[in-house]
Amino acid sequence: MTTANSRTADHPIEPVFLERWSPRAFTGEAISEHTLRTMIEAARWAPSSYNSQPWRFLYARRDNAHWDKFLGLLNEFNQSWAKTASAIVFVVSAETMSVPGKDTPVPSYSHSFDAGAAWGYLALQAAFMGWQAHGMVGIAFDRVYTELKIPAGYRVEAALAIGRQGPKDLLPEALQAREAPSPRKPVTDIAYEGGF
Repeated sequence: MTTANSRTADHPIEPVFLERWSPRAFTGEAISEHTLRTMIEAARWAPSSYNSQPWRFLYARRDNAHWDKFLGLLNEFNQSWAKTASAIVFVVSAETMSVPGKDTPVPSYSHSFDAGAAWGYLALQAAFMGWQAHGMVGIAFDRVYTELKIPAGYRVEAALAIGRQGPKDLLPEALQAREAPSPRKPVTDIAYEGGF
């Protein structure tokens, strides 16, 4: 068994899977373009159906011209803590893909699934680098489409807040008690040999 970050896995795994979690308390330090693009580089190598790579990452780094717009696309609750993140990223996926033997794109059944794999790779790379990424769907979806000029045929999946973890007393008092790595259901509750 593997133990890290006050969590214990049921089976031996790499510690980074336990070290990665979704804190809300961030230090507010700047993140370089190079550092953020390194995380996105990891996401680029995620698997996807027909190697379609449907994911797109739209981002704003703290203290740049886009920051206020991106922060403003989160709901009020998420703004209350994400304001100290180093970057806000919106994950978008293409609903169609090109496949061998077809002249026109076809619907992609797995575009959201594939984008989720890419987000997972990004989150693990962030953890390897001493950062954390917190995914969220508390966002103004309609405004994201218009304000970030999302073209037809793309789905807004989620937003991410990325930053260096800070002490929980940076958070509003109501959130401080929740600022801990969460447990997971046991493997026996989520995996079944032979059928559901």
